[in-house]
This record gives sequence, C-alpha cells and structure tokens, in this order.
Amino acid sequence: MATLTEPKLIAGNANPLLAQAIARRMTMHRGVNIGLLDARVERFNDGEIFVEVFENVRGEDMFIIQPTSNPANDNLMELLIMSDALRRSSAARITAVLPYFGYARQDRRTKARTPISAKLVANMLVGAGIERVLTMDLHAAQIQGFFDIPVDNLYASPVFALDIMTQFKDQMDDLMVVSPDVGGVARARELAKRIQAPLSIVDKRREKAGEVAEMTVIGNVEGKICLIVDDICDTAGTLCKAADLLIENGAKEVHSYISHGVLSGPAVERVTKSSMKSLVITDTIQPTDPVKSAQNIRIVPTAPIFAQAILNIWNGTSVSSLFDDRTLSPIYETLYATG
Repeated sequence: MATLTEPKLIAGNANPLLAQAIARRMTMHRGVNIGLLDARVERFNDGEIFVEVFENVRGEDMFIIQPTSNPANDNLMELLIMSDALRRSSAARITAVLPYFGYARQDRRTKARTPISAKLVANMLVGAGIERVLTMDLHAAQIQGFFDIPVDNLYASPVFALDIMTQFKDQMDDLMVVSPDVGGVARARELAKRIQAPLSIVDKRREKAGEVAEMTVIGNVEGKICLIVDDICDTAGTLCKAADLLIENGAKEVHSYISHGVLSGPAVERVTKSSMKSLVITDTIQPTDPVKSAQNIRIVPTAPIFAQAILNIWNGTSVSSLFDDRTLSPIYETLYATG
C-alpha cells in the first residue's frame, strides 16, 4: 500500500530502544527523518493504561512497535489501546510490529479444559483495529492461521547465519547444528542448510511440565562445535542441560543461537555458569542489565531487518525477500563486513 507520505511509527513501553533503532535505520534508508510519533503511553494510579497521540494521523500508514514480552499483559493492553486510539483518529492502516509475540506457546490444547490463548490474542488484535501483523520467529507457524488478516513472520535464521559465518569463518567444517528437541527440528534444519552444516537432535522426555527426566543425543557430535538453535530461552534450564550433555558426548564447544531471550528467573545465572561458551540472542525483547553485563551472552540487533520489512510493507513490495542471505547481507553490512 504505497502512500505519498512517509510511514509513521509509534512505540509503547515494551522495547523503546528497538523502536528508536528501527526509526534510525528507516531514516538512513529513506534519506528523510522518520522519528517516533509524539505520544504518551502512561498509567493512572490504579494501573489503567492511557494513550494520547499529539500528532495528526488521519490517512496515515501507521506501525505500532510493541513486543508483548514481560509484563505480557501490560504490553498487550498498551498495544490494543494504542491501536484503538489510532483507529479513532482515522489512521488509514494500522500494522502491529510484534518482534516477540507473547502467548505464542499457548497455541493448542494440550489437555482438557485449557485455552488456546494465542488465538484469543489474535482475535483481540483484530478487534482493536489492527489490519496487519509483522513478527519474528513465531513459536508455532500455525499461529499465522489464527488471524484473518495478513501476517508477515520474519526469521532470525538468516541473521544468525551471517553471524555464524563471521564468528566461525575459519571453523565452518567443524560446525554441527543442534535442535534441543524434536519439535524444533525444522527450525534447526533451516539454519543448518544455510551454513551447510550437519544436524543433530537432543531428544528429551518430560515427566511433567518444566522438568526434563531424560535427554539423549541423536547424532555424532564428537569433536564438533555445536550450535544449539531454538526460538525461546525462558529459564535456560533445558538449554544448559543440553549443553552439558553435548560436552559429555564429546563436543568441542557449545554455543546457542536463540531468537527470543526471555531469560526469566535464574536464567542469566545458569547461562553464566554453564558449559556454553556463548549464548547469542536478538533484541526482540529488551535485554535487562544482567543480560547485557553477562560475559557469555551476546545480542544481535534486529532493527535492520524490521526497518526494511516495514518499508517493504509500506511500499507494497516483497517481505519474503528478506529470508534470503543475499538480500540481508547489504542491510547488515556495517555489522558483518565481508572481504
């Protein structure tokens, strides 16, 4: 949907640093200043959220940048109320940019009398006036089908592939991509194909939710530099156990590439003390001070890919082109200079 004016960005309180970085990248691409919309998103004394937009948005193509990360409910309500404010102010189109889609792990009924909360959230977003969703690495691809509006799901794997080819450029033959569970094989295989590395799997059996009873490595990892790939790292318990198991099975080093660093509770301490040499996450969730100060945690920026995706949506051009390493390389050239 092409317009005569520039795309307009507005951000909530979930990840203002990422929103500002996206605005800077878009300014660089467009050659004109694209800033965040002047607005206030605040709370009354009783916790109610209030939004006021100080600029005219009539007929504008609006993009709300707001991951629904911790505190998930507050950030989700901010997003819904911002959308309602823009819709009532006659915005032409409202796109929700959710770098991290909260409630995505509740995508199906695992037992009787449980909700499918991801579908409920999808209904709420559409009901609030959102006409398009842009996100990254949905926990389950079928969540796209929960929406009756267009959903663009970006992937972190092309960005991770660029990082791996830079960090391990002299050790590419020693790499082994590892899926930490059977459910993540497709995601791990995608990255393995990009860097032309073999694939291994850590098969885990749970006695009950949150507790792993037994883990087994499928594949020979002896002498390999193992790269564990997953979409979410929450408490990091399973991730650290998988790293220990790989080392026990002869792996030379273990590194992890995780799209969304939830890193709640004891996660940072566990990662710091673990056998992992590094944990690489993106900034879809705003990193806390302990995360930023952890010596073996590294953060890869997503602003370049989100900025380009927003511009492609605004221009009415292909978003899927950003799945290609060759398309992303120029966007990330300042970070991963080749030659």
